[in-house]
Amino acid sequence: MRKIAIIGCGGAGKSTFSRQLGKVLELEVFHLDKINWKPGWVETPREELRVIQEQLVKKESWIFDGNYGTTMDVRLNSADTIIFLDMSRLTCMYRIVKRRWMYHKKERPDIGEGCEEKLDLEFIRWVWNFRKNRRPQLLEKIASYKANKNVIILRSRKEVETFLEVVRMNYTEKPS
Repeated sequence: MRKIAIIGCGGAGKSTFSRQLGKVLELEVFHLDKINWKPGWVETPREELRVIQEQLVKKESWIFDGNYGTTMDVRLNSADTIIFLDMSRLTCMYRIVKRRWMYHKKERPDIGEGCEEKLDLEFIRWVWNFRKNRRPQLLEKIASYKANKNVIILRSRKEVETFLEVVRMNYTEKPS
């Protein structure tokens, strides 16, 4: 696992998981929200976002967290591992509300500078409808990569914790 794409619904825990996995594997983590959002929640033009990612995926190793469907192919084609955090609707809804409360009038470490945490109706609807509107296409898309890539689907906090523990045991240097 040297090039890892992490996808999932908002509130699934992609950024937290990416940081934890990056620390264990000593891989650089790129948060797409941080790349995409400029101060004041100004969005990076899609073509510019694609060019940035095309440059970054050329690196020897990395972790990308985020969906951004219009540029997902850049990451999935270059990844050796695809991890889908397939959390329940209620888990994701709880986490986006909790995140809003935790970072009220603050910037999150995985969002672009100058973007205070916010929670609007459009994002709430996107998270609420993710399982119906977005999840089936994501599952279909990642299934098409199973023959050539390591595809992992984690469905609960416990599965995430177990996965991280297995990675810690298998990837940390053992004394000779």
